[in-house]
Amino acid sequence: MTQIPAVAPRLPALSTTVTPAGPGTGSAHGILLAHGATGSIADNYGALIPALAATGHTVVAPDYPGSGRTPRAGGPLELDALADALVERAVAAGVETFTLIGFSLGTAVSVRAAARHPERVRGLVLTAGLARPDRRARLWLDLWLRLLDRGDYTAFAQVRALSGFSPEALNALPPAELAAVLDDRPDGPPAGSAEQAALVKEVDTTGDLAGIAVPTLVIATTLDQLIHRSHSRYLAEHIPGAEYAEIATGHVPMAERPEEWQDLILEFLAAHAL
Repeated sequence: MTQIPAVAPRLPALSTTVTPAGPGTGSAHGILLAHGATGSIADNYGALIPALAATGHTVVAPDYPGSGRTPRAGGPLELDALADALVERAVAAGVETFTLIGFSLGTAVSVRAAARHPERVRGLVLTAGLARPDRRARLWLDLWLRLLDRGDYTAFAQVRALSGFSPEALNALPPAELAAVLDDRPDGPPAGSAEQAALVKEVDTTGDLAGIAVPTLVIATTLDQLIHRSHSRYLAEHIPGAEYAEIATGHVPMAERPEEWQDLILEFLAAHAL
């Protein structure tokens, strides 16, 4: 009997916000954002989007299935399908070419989008990313998935805080901010957190890297407890001509060092007229 391969479910339409370039900024350059697993556009890029728009960029910001207002997928996520869906959202918004800014899982989505749609992608910015997970990252993700499956949202919030923040930043959080980080409501994590975390376990863009032919900035988070900075070094070493920068932060620079992170991105975009 011939076994028919399972067909991945079609992704729901990605809820997407489009922020036009600010007035008086000249001709707009396109930016497409790819957020991290168990996050959202608002969580990862809420403060960066206005800064990008103010410097002449039209910003297209889709939420993955189960994040923001995008419905949850009916099954596992696949990297190719997710990359294609993000590109489709940009083109549908009238942004034909763009720089991709990816964070965490979003770095793999961005690299795969550049490999599959080279005529669309003009540049890459990859923060706290990876080409494929190592044993340590897989252990963290297995723990996340186990806690989500059990509905233990208190423990999930705790392990996400431990893996997301540097020790210094976590210890320095004011009580109110710490309480928000440790929010254990069942509706706290995005509904698609499990599918997104499971996808991180499966990504492998090592075969795509040598073919990337656009200006690329790789930003390593040197105090990262989840994705070791060696992953960023690997990306920078294997993408031809990639620039490399470091921030002394945990996995979430937008929470720990937002201005330093923003400045690196804006300076790179300006230097390459992206």
